[in-house]
Amino acid sequence: MAALKNSGSYPPFVLGKPRYDQSTFAGRLKHFLNVVDPRTLLTTERQLREAVRLLRDFEEGRTGPELTSKQLWEAQKIKQAIIHPDTGKKIFMPFRMSGFVPFGTITVVGLLLPNQTFPQMIFWQWLNQTHNACVNYANRNATKATATNKFFQGYVGAVSSAVGIAVLLSVLVKRAQAFKPTTKMFIQKFVPFPAVATANIINVFLMRNHELKEGIAVTDAEGREVGFSVIAAKSAVTETAITRAILPAPILLIPPLIMTQLEKTNLLKARPHLHLPLQVVTCVACFAVALPVTIALFPQKQEISVNKLEMELQSKTTSPIVYYNKGL
Repeated sequence: MAALKNSGSYPPFVLGKPRYDQSTFAGRLKHFLNVVDPRTLLTTERQLREAVRLLRDFEEGRTGPELTSKQLWEAQKIKQAIIHPDTGKKIFMPFRMSGFVPFGTITVVGLLLPNQTFPQMIFWQWLNQTHNACVNYANRNATKATATNKFFQGYVGAVSSAVGIAVLLSVLVKRAQAFKPTTKMFIQKFVPFPAVATANIINVFLMRNHELKEGIAVTDAEGREVGFSVIAAKSAVTETAITRAILPAPILLIPPLIMTQLEKTNLLKARPHLHLPLQVVTCVACFAVALPVTIALFPQKQEISVNKLEMELQSKTTSPIVYYNKGL
């Protein structure tokens, strides 16, 4: 294999490994800023094929002397943003992590629209959980096939919980006698958060319930499959659920606070038509920051001590540590 040309700030390329140190939060944040980079949505089919070919040629030792680590890191970024690591298939654009902010902002803005009727509230909760369910399914650990009926069971459970919680909280706020109308209106702005956060947790557990029953693949340091572990699956799904519960907090709590203050300014009093554009900008900014920060809380490729696994797996490897794909 030919030596790679120096690429300045880029470290030497290692196939299949992250460019940044995944043992630190800062390293994971830099890594996931690449993962959620919406510019990868503009990748053409030709560019994707070229990226995959370049990585394959590198793996097989068929690279020229002009190849740089930068080119390979960029190729791997494109492939990882579009191709599922377990299935090897393209992820539908709206359900990629790089598409979460561009496509998810629509539902976030809808959830925060003021003075919603019950039908409007139900619609936006349904749309949000539909998108979340598809993102969870598209970015799951797919080392084992998932039956279609399992997907729909999880989907129905997540949507029902989100709509039920949102409607219940709205009814309680509207019937509260101790609050003034202005206070009720202010509190109503925060109803989406507990509904979405709770439903997100339910969504993850229901959409990935098959993993909890059948386990997920664990591999040794060389990538050899050791077996399927339910214990590793529980850890993977729980960590994903934690990030999904935290994610809505800055997205659904900060914009209402900012908009409440902006509504008091002469700018919005004189130009009420600017309310929606400003809310969209605020939501996009909060979403764009919150997404990489929350998914960086845990590494995507997690490790677990072999002595914590099922007894039948402990006897199948001499490695002290095994690895698994947590999913996103």
